[in-house]
Amino acid sequence: MSRSFYHFLLKYRMNKPTNEVAAFANAAYDDHSFPKHSTDYYELTNYLELNGSYLPSMSIFDQAWDLYMLNE
Repeated sequence: MSRSFYHFLLKYRMNKPTNEVAAFANAAYDDHSFPKHSTDYYELTNYLELNGSYLPSMSIFDQAWDLYMLNE
């Protein structure tokens, strides 16, 4: 994979999010501890389960991860 999940996710940021992935992207951008260089599903899942209180459901991460895998 050429770029990290975080950098992929940033392309979904919006001033006024219209979907859950965009809201996740905005929240991840504001999370200064987010593992910005990670390409590892398990590292990201573990981080979000412990620190991702802004993520109402891990299924949103899974949806974003599927997009990442399709596009990278």
